[in-house]
Amino acid sequence: MIRKLIRGLRALLHLLARPVRATRGQGEVVLQPYRGYGTAEEVFLIGRAFRQPAGSSPEGLWGDLCDLGRRFLRRSIADAPLLARFCGAEQRLRTDRDGYFRVHLEPAERPPAGRCWHEMELALADRPGVHASGEVFVAPPACRCVVISDIDDTIIETGVANKAVMLWRLFMQGAEGRIAFPGVAALLRALHAGASGGDTNPMLYVSRGPWGLYEVLDAFFNLHRIPIGPLLFLREWGMTFESPLPRRSKGHKLELIRNMLALYRELPFVLIGDSGQRDPEIYAQVVREHPGRVLAIYIRNVSREPERRRAIEDLAVEVVEAGSTLLLASDSMAMARHAAEHGLVAPAALADVAGEQILQDEPEAGPTREVQAPTTDETEDAVRHGALADALEQGDAAPANVEVEAGDRQPARGKG
Repeated sequence: MIRKLIRGLRALLHLLARPVRATRGQGEVVLQPYRGYGTAEEVFLIGRAFRQPAGSSPEGLWGDLCDLGRRFLRRSIADAPLLARFCGAEQRLRTDRDGYFRVHLEPAERPPAGRCWHEMELALADRPGVHASGEVFVAPPACRCVVISDIDDTIIETGVANKAVMLWRLFMQGAEGRIAFPGVAALLRALHAGASGGDTNPMLYVSRGPWGLYEVLDAFFNLHRIPIGPLLFLREWGMTFESPLPRRSKGHKLELIRNMLALYRELPFVLIGDSGQRDPEIYAQVVREHPGRVLAIYIRNVSREPERRRAIEDLAVEVVEAGSTLLLASDSMAMARHAAEHGLVAPAALADVAGEQILQDEPEAGPTREVQAPTTDETEDAVRHGALADALEQGDAAPANVEVEAGDRQPARGKG
């Protein structure tokens, strides 16, 4: 046990030091862009400017300790003038109090065809030689929907409902130790590929964690072959001795999704979350404000608390009224089957999801129970009178898979 803990701490140390190793030779001032996203009409990218002690480090454990020390000694550069260039357009902006910058550009030229990832040039206007290159995903014409997925307790078992478990997994486990839900990587690959296998649908991932976890999650996604996409964090924790607690991120996720709906205004959406936090309440608000824009909502069932069930029932009513569909699922295979039945993924992708679950020692999905009546009003009435709760209570101790959908609607499809 002690040896395993030491190996885990050593791996975490190496991983946390990696971003500093990547900036060796860049000098004291560093520009760190995160992956951006957008369309041919407008693009967004977030990044950070900071200072860190310059110099080289030896290899091995001592080198990792030196690099980790540099990381802790980083200091944000507030109000720094920045120049961003992308496809013939440029923007001058300044970093905020935490050193972060947010680029919003309207390209003067169409991004080159035939690829989705494009380069954005960044430079500090008052420090010649300090520059960086960011990556921006521009949605291709073939894409049919946008997928927004929560990360915490939706892709990764962070134990959001248990704060002690969450903090352990956030700070004491490296990418290899962060447990992906069985089959979720294959499910996300299938949604990215779409029904044709070549849709290349935009994938946006949202976390309640701090931006300091970016490299850890990026390594985790690469390890599990999760489709690359922008990793968007809802807050900078900004922890100091004077203010040791994270800043609140209330309302930021809803605002983010609203912005995505406005950006990709011609595309429908698939929303993926979990029942442990506020995803059902946020998604209910999205469906209420944008009827017809959400093809499906997948909620991973990680909580049986009565108040969370009430939130899911409220979401189910909103979904039915908007003509969409909700799946409350305990496993990735149930989501994959539903997505295949509704034309969101290729049927052949089900084998990959099932195979991944078997490799991760997860049994194949059980039957999905339905809450469905001939009309929208009757389905809504059934949910309000406890049909969803009854379906969840059926069966053994394992959480049930329950689909809520009005009986008179047609399967949802993306744009043709």
